[in-house]
Amino acid sequence: MWNYTKTAMLLAALTALFIGMGYLIGGQTGMLLALVFSVGMNIFSWWNSDKLVLRMHHAEPVDERAAPELYRLIAHLARRAGLPMPKIYIIHTDQPNAFATGRDPEHGVVAVTTGLLNLLDEEELAGVLAHELAHIKNRDTLTMTITATIAGAISMLANFAMFFGGRDRNNPLGFIGTLLLMILAPMAAMLVQFAISRTREYAADREGAKIAGNPLWLARALERIEAYARGIPNPSAEAHPETAHLFIVNPLTGEGMDNLFSTHPNTENRIAALMELAREMGVRDQDGGPWRQVDSSPPPRGPWG
Repeated sequence: MWNYTKTAMLLAALTALFIGMGYLIGGQTGMLLALVFSVGMNIFSWWNSDKLVLRMHHAEPVDERAAPELYRLIAHLARRAGLPMPKIYIIHTDQPNAFATGRDPEHGVVAVTTGLLNLLDEEELAGVLAHELAHIKNRDTLTMTITATIAGAISMLANFAMFFGGRDRNNPLGFIGTLLLMILAPMAAMLVQFAISRTREYAADREGAKIAGNPLWLARALERIEAYARGIPNPSAEAHPETAHLFIVNPLTGEGMDNLFSTHPNTENRIAALMELAREMGVRDQDGGPWRQVDSSPPPRGPWG
């Protein structure tokens, strides 16, 4: 519940920043014009978000015939999550990673890299896939689209301020104030956008662990993915860094700091939260005792690669 409250508070702060900035620079008319243009642009992006991002990463669709084990596992987890069967895509890169996209659960997409399929065992893969399904179930793609819309509007107003704000005698900021606003407001919007992204990752970890039935599967997967992703480049992600927040771990630098400028939480913090959830659910690791399957229906198993 706190993650959802925090997301709402951050969105409210971003909206307040936008409204205040628009009023100071162009009054109500300038604010509304920038908002309408930005919303229209982002609605187009949101409606076509899955196609755009999949094309950026050269993802190839697969069906049950092409990838029967992967298809069967995702279908099993989607049923557990109460979701329609998403489309499945594979990205041919050695970096282990995955992301979800789609404008709503009825148009959900799960994309995984060949590096992920080759690295993880069945349980770990189930944990990752459940995390991505949690993003779809929580409608995080919609949340991040709204965030991007407001952040884009703020950047647009900053550009507007550069050309018109400082010349308006009624502008209470003056030229220096307008210049500072142009620089600082988009940066503040970016920080809030990153904070929302990190919050949604924690929420998807928790929900995904419950969908899979064992938080330790995702914890093990995150540890392995983080270790390998740091040393394996992802060319399509490097070419399109604006999509980095979609992936389960940072595909760009693999940085471990949970700081203001990170799109992802610290992996160690995520693992610690999953370990705590495992204790709440009564699941123990192999060193602490026998595994206890929380749900009686384990995920299907099969060869991966």
